[in-house]
Parts: sequence; structure tokens; C-alpha cells
Amino acid sequence: MQELLIPGAKLEKLWTGAIWGEGPVWWNDCSVTWSDIPNNRMLRWSPGEGTTTYRSPSNHSNGHTRDREGRLVSCEHSGRRISRTEADGTVVTLVDSIDGKRLNSPNDVVVKSDGTIWFSDPPYGIMSDYEGVAADSEIGANHVYRFDPATNTITIASDDFEKPNGLAFSPDESLLYISDTSRSHDPDGNHHIRVFDVRDGWKLENGRVFAVIEPGLADGFRLDVHGNVFTSSGDSIQVFAPDGTRLGKILVPEVISNCTFGGPARNELFITASTSLYRINLATSGSVRP
Repeated sequence: MQELLIPGAKLEKLWTGAIWGEGPVWWNDCSVTWSDIPNNRMLRWSPGEGTTTYRSPSNHSNGHTRDREGRLVSCEHSGRRISRTEADGTVVTLVDSIDGKRLNSPNDVVVKSDGTIWFSDPPYGIMSDYEGVAADSEIGANHVYRFDPATNTITIASDDFEKPNGLAFSPDESLLYISDTSRSHDPDGNHHIRVFDVRDGWKLENGRVFAVIEPGLADGFRLDVHGNVFTSSGDSIQVFAPDGTRLGKILVPEVISNCTFGGPARNELFITASTSLYRINLATSGSVRP
């Protein structure tokens, strides 16, 4: 773990004031955008301006990423959709249904190098009005999906999760990591990250448990250039080697929801933790997407 940390690096609190922060995404203008889900807003932090409101209301947005053209792709709970923010600021719907049935509440999202969008769809945003709008699931299940904006087609990538949540590709995209956080509402539920082989660029095979997260849950995670997994948990950012060995922890004084790499060299880890946004400098850099 020591080789991943800069000697003397300190965890820095950049801002506090959210109810439940989630889904940080880095912009090349040296800013970070993230969600405050119950407050139905998106926030933006930059070194020069501090924290400002990026979008309100936000359709109870959760996870975010950027596509290969640098546009913001967002999961929306109350919109029950994957949206994209165009260069002129217009927000458009990419996908909100499958086989005529509305999605549950898209949670986290990644974009593969071929432009396809992969996202998890648990029910958290329709279970109550706290993080979305209470409603029944039209699908009756919680899946991981692959959406191809070039053909406007959506397919089920995996259908054997209880509550799929965070997801991320390995640097070479040969593996896809997906967490199951069903323990959030069931003390006997899952609190692990699974990993799948990606065959032919789109088929998920050989799913197996990569790491069990204790305490807490792997709401969100990202990988560095070496394939190490930096994941949220109840007390820290936990770091796992590609073989599943836990290398160590970066302790954080709040429950963590998610993280992303940023900074000009992609060697700064931005962490959303309950009410606050944190940053720590590392001796490694994130796998660049886009």
C-alpha cells in the first residue's frame, strides 16, 4: 500500500454540506461535479471558485461519467433514465426503458472505449421519495445493462444481481467489476464486488466474487493504471490488488459513497463521503476514461 501513497500526503476536506453525496466525475478544466441525491442537486468544485451549484433540480441524479467526446453521462433516479449533457448544456435522454418497461433507477455508469454505456439499475430511487420518487418496478428485477448509442439498443449484460451498484472496467477492458449492495436493506444481503471476463468486447462470463467489503458497501469504485481497485466502504477507501488481495485503507471520517481520479496527472483521488468532498494525492494515477 505504501507504494501507492505519497509520503506525508494528508486527506483534505474540500467542502461539506450535502445530505448524501455521490457520483464524482472529473473535468479537464480542473473541476469535479458530483450529486447530492436527497437535495436533488448537482454540485461543482474547482480550485478557484470553491463549490457552486451545477444543476438544480437534477432528477435526483446519482452516478456520472463522461463519454468518449467528454460529454457528461448521468444516472437519474426520478428521471429513471440515463441522460447526456450536450456541449450547449442541453440534457437529452439516452435510454429510459427496455421492452416498453421503464427502468428502475439507474445508479452508476461507465463508458467503454467503443462508446457503449454500461450501467446498474437497482431500485434505490423508487423505494421511497427520499432519493427519487416512490414507484413499483415495471421490470420486476435489478439488472446491469449495456446500451449502444450508435444503434440505440439496450441489452441485459447481467441478470443475477440482487442490487447491482458500482461498476468499472479494468484498464484493458478485459474485466468488468460490479458490486452488489443488497445488504443495504437486508442484514444477510450481499456486500461484495464481483468480477467478470469480457469476451468479444461485450459478453460477460465467469462471474466470481472479487472482494467482500467490510465494513460497509462498495457503492462506487475506480481503478488505477495498475488495475488496483479503490472502493468505498464504511470507514475508508479500501484498496485491492488485481488478485483480490486487500492492500490497505485510506481512512475517512465519514461513510464513503464513491470516488474518482482527477488532477492534471490523474493522481488525485476525489472522495464523496456522506456530507463532504475529500481529496488526497497518490503515487499512482487513475485509468483514464475518457
